[in-house]
Amino acid sequence: MNQGNILAIDIGGSHIKASIIDPRGTVRQHYQAVKTPKKPEPGKVIEMIRELVKDFPTFGKVSVGFPGYVDKGVVMTAPNLGTDKWYGTPFRERLETLFGKPVQVLNDADLLGLGLIHGKGREMVVTLGTGFGTALFYNGALQPHLELGQHPFTSKHTYDRYIGAKALAREGAEKWNKRLKKVISVLQTVFNYDHLYISGGNAEEINFALDKNISVVSAKDGMRGGAKLWMTAEEEVVLQEL
Repeated sequence: MNQGNILAIDIGGSHIKASIIDPRGTVRQHYQAVKTPKKPEPGKVIEMIRELVKDFPTFGKVSVGFPGYVDKGVVMTAPNLGTDKWYGTPFRERLETLFGKPVQVLNDADLLGLGLIHGKGREMVVTLGTGFGTALFYNGALQPHLELGQHPFTSKHTYDRYIGAKALAREGAEKWNKRLKKVISVLQTVFNYDHLYISGGNAEEINFALDKNISVVSAKDGMRGGAKLWMTAEEEVVLQEL
């Protein structure tokens, strides 16, 4: 392993995962995971990350997918971790202090999407996990992040509550799949996507035929997003210097 490689971290409501990828996004060490702490305060999550990667090979940069809205490395929302405890946390700065390496932090669905999209037309990524994550791209460019999971889907439920992991456990697979069909129909009407990518652990529960422009993908397929994030960041620096 060398300093050109990237530590890729995915923070979720149920697990924290980490792996090593090279600058092209090829996996050099398959991910290892630990359960997200029951009280996922920033200090506890950072300590779990430290323990998780302490024996990892050498890396030169860090890419982090975070389940919420992150603005210039500062956490603004963390719906499934506790926004009240995370709001205003300079997460990138704290991780740079931990690792002594440059760090980029992006919403987890946005980061996943960077590794999945083909860069043509309107592409949308949704994650079916603890909550409902989304990312939007137009001709390969990441669009402003929307916490769609927190938007009302019905008069009683946000997307998170309507289609998240608790809804699946409470309502059962059959009713959950009917709900997912409704959600996909709304997304098609509202966003008019050319292609929709569906990921997350609960994507395995889908039991109905999907349209040709919808793909079920593994989070592993989007691992190269951790490398693409650095390519994008470096391109922005070059443009600013021109």
